[in-house]
Amino acid sequence: MSAETYRLVRDIRVDDSYDVFVAGGGPAGASAAITAARLGLKVLLAEANGCMGGMGTSAYVTTFGPMGDGERPLVGGFCREMVENMHQRGFLGPGVTPDFWAKHYNRWIPFHPEGLKQLLDEKAAEAGVDVRYFTKVIDAETDGSRITGAVISNVEGYTFIKAKTFIDCTGDATLSALAGAECKVAGVDWTDLAPGTVCSLVGNMNWDDPAYGGTYEGIDEVKMRTRKELLPQAVEEGHFSEPFRFIPGMNKLGNRIANINAGHVYGMDGLDAESLSKGMVRGREVAREFVEFYRKYVPGCEDIELVATSPNMGVRDTRRIVGEFTLTIEDYQARRQFPDQVCVYNRPPDNHPTNSSPEEFERFKRDFEGVGKLDRGASVGIPYSILVPKGWENLWVAGRCHSSGNAVHGSIRAQSAAYMMGQAAATAAKQSIDTSQPACDLNTETLVQSLRGAGCYLPQESLSRQMTR
Repeated sequence: MSAETYRLVRDIRVDDSYDVFVAGGGPAGASAAITAARLGLKVLLAEANGCMGGMGTSAYVTTFGPMGDGERPLVGGFCREMVENMHQRGFLGPGVTPDFWAKHYNRWIPFHPEGLKQLLDEKAAEAGVDVRYFTKVIDAETDGSRITGAVISNVEGYTFIKAKTFIDCTGDATLSALAGAECKVAGVDWTDLAPGTVCSLVGNMNWDDPAYGGTYEGIDEVKMRTRKELLPQAVEEGHFSEPFRFIPGMNKLGNRIANINAGHVYGMDGLDAESLSKGMVRGREVAREFVEFYRKYVPGCEDIELVATSPNMGVRDTRRIVGEFTLTIEDYQARRQFPDQVCVYNRPPDNHPTNSSPEEFERFKRDFEGVGKLDRGASVGIPYSILVPKGWENLWVAGRCHSSGNAVHGSIRAQSAAYMMGQAAATAAKQSIDTSQPACDLNTETLVQSLRGAGCYLPQESLSRQMTR
């Protein structure tokens, strides 16, 4: 790239009609925007794609992370409302029951991406959210530790959005970085780049094959056999262009359709456009290799047809804020609960191999099996303070760009956790507007009580006006 620079000067339209600007319409952003609008705030949601749902819809990562701890459901509020609505309308995988989120332990919940798109559109419209699809945030103006406005870009050109509060749900901490908030970046602040995945939708899947036994337990058994026996066999026989040693696997979305979450793109930098572009090309190649693998090796897949590869890369990690607090794997292992926690979670840390070497695969297995699974009935708290860029007054993040250490990030970056973070950030924004309390010094006792009133499951015994730092 040339070192030459070009100075861009424009007079652009200003829109100052909003209380809350939400950047990104993935799980966190959709939840934040809908929650804020339901609380009576005027909300603008800017989403780069043509739908909400993020990785679940635009990257075909069509499973919600575990929502129960084996004894009780951990999700409440908007996230629980959404999954229950999805179930009522037949948008979850055939055979999924409420026990999947109310009682099961480490149970992923498959869903149909088109159903999620439709439901989020409807809920945003009912709440009164102003949604702008095909719109990106490209700059921010600040006054000290406050954002005064964000520049968005779409087919209409540039617009300067003034708002009272801002919630960054871009996944890449884009708005936070543009505003100058302190961030940490993959490949810079830590060396290993989490792999991406281009997921696939396939048709003509034979779920009636006897290997599955007509149950989700049978599907899980075949999935484990695929990981532990069939994939190593295919690698040994030279099926793949490189030795892929782990796959999340296949999920049942319909009577004849499935999602395949398989095939890592190693060494891709999700903050570099050239790297991301080459990654998409490689990802589509790998996706076709895995469709052929399933046809050749896995029961019931002999006649599957590749319907589509995801239009977006499934990105696991790029950039995260430095928050008022940073959650660590030690907190996770200690099952730590916080007075200011805004949700609880128990998904195993799932930090995928960063290359195809046997050594890295063994590292992944040790981490996943060694520190990765909390006991039944156990959980870790997600404190409010990991959603606040350090020192900022009217800026929050929600989703995978929160403040956490590498090891624990693989647990709480999941979609179901992101939905809960989004509701918390929006509720905090409402409280900040009403009380003039800054994000970095919010009364978290009031916040937790508000979230409990909205149906969120927050079991901490003690509350505090001060956030965890």
